Amino acid sequence: MAIYAIGDLQGCYDPFRRLLDAIEFDPNHDTLWLTGDLVNRGPNSLAVLRLVKRLGDAVVTVLGNHDLHLLALSERPKRSALRKRYSISYILDAEDGPELVDWLRRRPLLHHDAALNKVLVHAGILPRWSIDKACRRAAEVEAQLRGDGFHDLMLHLYGNKPVLWRKSLEGIPRHRFIVNVFTRMRLLTSRGGLDLKTKGTPGSSGKFRHPWFELPHKRGDTEVVFGHWSALGYLRDHGVVGLDTGCVWGRALTALRVDVPDAAPVQVPCDAPTS
Repeated sequence: MAIYAIGDLQGCYDPFRRLLDAIEFDPNHDTLWLTGDLVNRGPNSLAVLRLVKRLGDAVVTVLGNHDLHLLALSERPKRSALRKRYSISYILDAEDGPELVDWLRRRPLLHHDAALNKVLVHAGILPRWSIDKACRRAAEVEAQLRGDGFHDLMLHLYGNKPVLWRKSLEGIPRHRFIVNVFTRMRLLTSRGGLDLKTKGTPGSSGKFRHPWFELPHKRGDTEVVFGHWSALGYLRDHGVVGLDTGCVWGRALTALRVDVPDAAPVQVPCDAPTS
């Protein structure tokens, strides 16, 4: 049995199928870890969702910011201006759209494999959180997504504040901060505040902004597997594995076998983006 982690798909169905062939993935014996952002920007988000859902227990996928965006759109009326602005809204009108949304909202924000000593998450883990605390924070929001708090959370999902974590945070501000950490975080201030506006490479962000994984942390020797930051490309350093290699931008889709130490990444080229 092999466990492969794959970076952000974002609707790139054909490269995904080619990568599964390249790693000789067998859903009867192997497991996929997907870093989230299954949908948006790419040409066939609906096919990606259907395939991942059909693979069942052979896949562990965490939620990314684009996946949450689809969930937020699902809570808007069909005629709302917000739904009309985004190409992924067609997923909601598909015959199996409601079923796919219900399946997606039940995906985790974080997956911890204690035996492998690895965590799978879309964007990262706040340095001041231990793995145990990160798991508990994720569980808080997962309970809202899967329960009666889903509608309210989706209506108040968007926003860059609060920027600093405080134990006293409650309700929507608390849940929004947790969501932003796990699905949108790239850079932090020296005080640990979220900078959710800068998207370039670490070197272009100035000396007062730091990649989350370079700051002193409390996650011990647990390796964090993440996506989200395509400007980084493939990265394995600082106790993290970054797998978003910009497939949707015409670069590559990357898989890494995470149950074998020092395994080499496997990549397939992706088509250039269309205008």
